[in-house]
Amino acid sequence: MANVPQDLRYTKQHEYLKPAGEDGVYFVGITDYAQGELGDVVFVELPKPGNSFDAAASFGTIEAVKAVSDLYSPVAGEVVEANGALDNNPALVNSDPYGEGWMIKLRVSDASQVDALLSAADYEALIG
Repeated sequence: MANVPQDLRYTKQHEYLKPAGEDGVYFVGITDYAQGELGDVVFVELPKPGNSFDAAASFGTIEAVKAVSDLYSPVAGEVVEANGALDNNPALVNSDPYGEGWMIKLRVSDASQVDALLSAADYEALIG
């Protein structure tokens, strides 16, 4: 069974939003379920700080042994930081998706979009 932290918000595309401890800023990454479906992650392409994305817009790609997939922004916002640790160790996405395997920090443009994302219970229902 996939690990689904109860205090995060989720998308149907298997990204999560986790408070980063700074008002309006969130960590974005892929869920434990998603990394399990992808298999061993070998490369992650992330945007530069300062780039802005609309909700559901592709912000990068993730490459695994099995497939290459787009990464989608859960909400509209501006990239504050990209996780440079993934350049040298993309497997962090597999080993610690909700911790060291985060992808970007995003400053959210519209806080109401956060509330519109899936709750943990909704996401658990989605992945069965």
